[in-house]
Amino acid sequence: MNQNNKSDNNQSKNNKSENKKTVLVVGGGPAGVQAAIRAHELGATVTLLEANKLGGTAFNEGPAPIRTLARAARLRTDAELYPQFGLEGKVPSVDFAAAIEHANRVAAHANEVWHLTKVVEQQGIDVIDEVGPAHFIDNKTLRIGDGREFSADQIILTVGGKPRKLSILGNDLALSFHDLWSMTELPDRVTVVGGSATGCQLASILIDFGAKVDIIEFADRLTPPSDVDISRSLENAFEARGMNVLTNTEWESIAKENGRLKVTYKHDDQEDTLMTDAVFLMVGWPADLDGLHLDATDIKLNGPYIDVDDYLQTNVEGVYVAGDANGISMFVQSAAHQARVAAQNVVSDTAKIYDPKAIATGSFTEPEYASVGMTQAQAEETHDCIVEVIDYEALPRAVMDARTDGFCKIIIDKKTQKLLGAHVLGSYSTEVIQVAATCQATEMTVYEIANLELAFPTFTEALGMAAQRICRNLRMEDEKVEE
Repeated sequence: MNQNNKSDNNQSKNNKSENKKTVLVVGGGPAGVQAAIRAHELGATVTLLEANKLGGTAFNEGPAPIRTLARAARLRTDAELYPQFGLEGKVPSVDFAAAIEHANRVAAHANEVWHLTKVVEQQGIDVIDEVGPAHFIDNKTLRIGDGREFSADQIILTVGGKPRKLSILGNDLALSFHDLWSMTELPDRVTVVGGSATGCQLASILIDFGAKVDIIEFADRLTPPSDVDISRSLENAFEARGMNVLTNTEWESIAKENGRLKVTYKHDDQEDTLMTDAVFLMVGWPADLDGLHLDATDIKLNGPYIDVDDYLQTNVEGVYVAGDANGISMFVQSAAHQARVAAQNVVSDTAKIYDPKAIATGSFTEPEYASVGMTQAQAEETHDCIVEVIDYEALPRAVMDARTDGFCKIIIDKKTQKLLGAHVLGSYSTEVIQVAATCQATEMTVYEIANLELAFPTFTEALGMAAQRICRNLRMEDEKVEE
């Protein structure tokens, strides 16, 4: 190759680099990391800004350490089954400080063992982390604490969410799950305000560790978005373990009294109080917009979230939002999926709608629960449904494990014979639901689900058993029609 050709080629490469789209990703949680990597894969020049360490709430304070605590709690409750299996031994005592320390080690794993920042940088992405919050100075420019400014052709906001506070008397005395990771002693009694997934998870862990627990929920049942059978069964399980479950209850105030906390609440229009040692507030997860200075932009909000269209773009062209900050689907798996969609939309010429086929969700309570698709109530509003429930008393693996306190429910559209929803409560629910989600995403019929050769003995078998029972009933109906 002669020198002129080399020069031409180098010039061509430089022009190609200059023509690359620039993308600025703000927030380094799962959504931010996924968005940055995908945008880079599609040919963009990417800069990723993160106030703290990469990993976000999911790794540093949320699902990763919470699941670690839930594992410790499960190991302790499993010891209660020793006599049934011919084993001898006491239920272990809890070193709460050591349990928290281990959870914090797991939270640090992404950065200290996996070296997440270095891994992302090795992809060719410019990572600016541990620099504090970035804020807008106009629609396309952000500034960080040291004065540096960053502009790009396209911006993807992945700033996540934060615990919601309530404007009531004594609000400052309440804790959030952020405070959990600095605690060294297990309070004798804990009151959890908020009975959705995060609140139920924390309440379940703490009662398994040996604390007395109250849980207060404004709605008429725990985990209001869940199928009603999940809610009622979870509530019964909690009460059977001694938890004080207060639904249809409004928290009114909190005050210090004789070294403890006095919680005033209204239940069934009657005011009452309880004494406790700690109050955790788990009542919502709005977008974390602190310090972002959206008032310097034209970006519009939708309540406590940033408003986006079906393509995840804000009203400002070239500014997209993925993850909790848009309020569409508040799950890590959804955040990662949205991030890939947003990255494609900012880089490629082919726009893509965020339209998930199936979102599998679950919570590591005791017992676990998990869901995908419509609840029975939602399905019955618009579909002629077939509903089947396999009680774990009839599931071989559940009997073998002495874990018969659960069920698997599937909801089938009678016309299309496709899966509309699945809801599981009991051991390994969050693993079982992955198979149901796959069946739904691939639009399998109930007959195809019934014919899956699922491993024996497993909890996942319950899905196949429910589908087989539906198929038998459908065949019996067809035979009656023929007669």
